[in-house]
Amino acid sequence: MQKFESIWNRASDRKGGDKALKAMLPSSMDKAFLAEQPNSYYLGLMAKSIFKSGFVWRVVDKKWPGFEEAFYGFDNGRLLMLPDEEWEAYAKDARIVRNMTKVFAVRSNLHFIYDISQEHGSFGQLIANWPEDDLVGLFLKMKKEGSRLGGMTGQYFLNACGKSTFLLTRDVVHCLQLAGVEVADSPSSQRDLKKIQTAFNQWHAESGLSYRHMSAVMARSVGENYLPQ
Repeated sequence: MQKFESIWNRASDRKGGDKALKAMLPSSMDKAFLAEQPNSYYLGLMAKSIFKSGFVWRVVDKKWPGFEEAFYGFDNGRLLMLPDEEWEAYAKDARIVRNMTKVFAVRSNLHFIYDISQEHGSFGQLIANWPEDDLVGLFLKMKKEGSRLGGMTGQYFLNACGKSTFLLTRDVVHCLQLAGVEVADSPSSQRDLKKIQTAFNQWHAESGLSYRHMSAVMARSVGENYLPQ
């Protein structure tokens, strides 16, 4: 398998040097921040990720203040008390994108978060303490126990939270393949995910970079190239 240094050098050459590349790397939140965030923080980001999936992101962003108002700031306690008819009323609520399948996914994930909180103290404790060398285990847990949190939706949610995670975008997968990791173009099998996790773990040991930063570097090492202005 290709060394991560080679991937870094390719990205650096494409983006105008090491300094320019480093400036492009996203920040991650530390474990203390993730652990301290209320369940409303996580439910809101779950909802945003779900509503953006397969939809125009800018529309969701523009309407997001309406979402927060309609869902009571994603206050878990308030939402757990809502009767069925109030959930059904979202079908006519112009403040949000009126997709009832996704509305009921929010309701299901409300209970997913509640169950995790009963076990771990809060949902943030689970996110903060989940080891980065088993991110695919977290992906699978969200897919199995949550609603509409499989595939890229769950990964985008974790990224939005500030968790140090990798994103299996088309460019990142292409980089993996170029590096000698034999996976499908849209990897979803446990076999492919295990290979990807193993590769990231090895590169983390080599480079000392976070999983979030490695993913960002890989995305910039292939595909369309946009030099910094």
